[in-house]
Amino acid sequence: YLAHAPMEPLNCVIDLKDDRCTVWAGTQFQTVDQGAVAQVLGLAPDKVTVNTLMAGGGFGRRAVPTADYLVEAANIVKAWKAKGNSTPLKILWSREDDIRGGYYRPMHVHRTEIGFDDKGNVLGWDHTIVGQSILTGTPFEAFMVKNGVDSVSTEGVADTPYNVPMALQVHHPKVNVPVLWWRSVGHTHTAFVMETLVDEIARATGQDPVAYRRALINDKHERHLAALDLAVDKSGYGKKTLTKGQAFGVAVHESFGSVVAYVVEASVANGQPVLHRVTAGVACGTAVNPLAVEAQVQGAALMALGTTLPGSAITLKDGVVQQSNFGDYTVARMPQMPLVAVHIVPSTEPPTGMGEPGVPPLAPAFANALAQLTGKPLRSLPFEMG
Repeated sequence: YLAHAPMEPLNCVIDLKDDRCTVWAGTQFQTVDQGAVAQVLGLAPDKVTVNTLMAGGGFGRRAVPTADYLVEAANIVKAWKAKGNSTPLKILWSREDDIRGGYYRPMHVHRTEIGFDDKGNVLGWDHTIVGQSILTGTPFEAFMVKNGVDSVSTEGVADTPYNVPMALQVHHPKVNVPVLWWRSVGHTHTAFVMETLVDEIARATGQDPVAYRRALINDKHERHLAALDLAVDKSGYGKKTLTKGQAFGVAVHESFGSVVAYVVEASVANGQPVLHRVTAGVACGTAVNPLAVEAQVQGAALMALGTTLPGSAITLKDGVVQQSNFGDYTVARMPQMPLVAVHIVPSTEPPTGMGEPGVPPLAPAFANALAQLTGKPLRSLPFEMG
């Protein structure tokens, strides 16, 4: 499991005046929050005004179908008002409140059996995904859960750009851990699995991982090739000589309409992985604001790096979350931040999403570089280097 752990904890201000209510919150889910607050206070939704503030991080945590922290605040304000008080109230969750009592990106386990010949041609790919459904019980269930399958659990696998004959199964166990989308949603785990497996096949058949991807990617996915080629060219992959003990790692993945390819340079120091440099090739249609694209990719790369580090998982003991704050829930810090160079594929196509696509390919690219160094594939997040 992963926590969102935004730098700014969950908070809001609610001002209830007679038959009207005003809310100030850094929300990602205004309509749902408006309706939830209105229901608690016994008001029509149009009597609740939601002012959206700049938030110090959200990553999906401020887009909750239950509107949990706002519902709590509305109940407190309702009781406050019943006692004759009329001043606005600000409610602030501590980070401990959120990490121990919030929502989490669900844990997933993938099992694959792949048959391929000595040239790397994939003859069969049997893939099973096991993990909790995020969408069941939400307003999205009606059109995003079909035949019992939560579509966000399979995104990045079911729509793979690779020419592979695949049989895909999904199982959603009922577990009493509250789960929610997390930056890039299902792609957080599917990209890691797909891109590390493709690298394993390339290594097993003695092929360059970039050349192998180019051959395996379906011709319809030109943007994957464009992003990959740009990242490879700008990184010096196959041309420049790396410092002894360093290796390149590659991954390319599409999410939210955009394709991001990473070529990373990594090493192992004192038994721990080190990420030195990240070169990104981004196919996002017309880049309306190239600096915003660059900033999103840099931030996403850092957030994704955090998921690879020891201590970056939420664990439970006897049903109780063991982590509480940044002291025991690891996030990437400034000394671990690599140089991230972002290059955008020129395009006149409509712009596509950039808030999330920079997350998925980072961990597999990093893992693939480490596998080149150690000869051992990494098959879990956070990384287990033992």
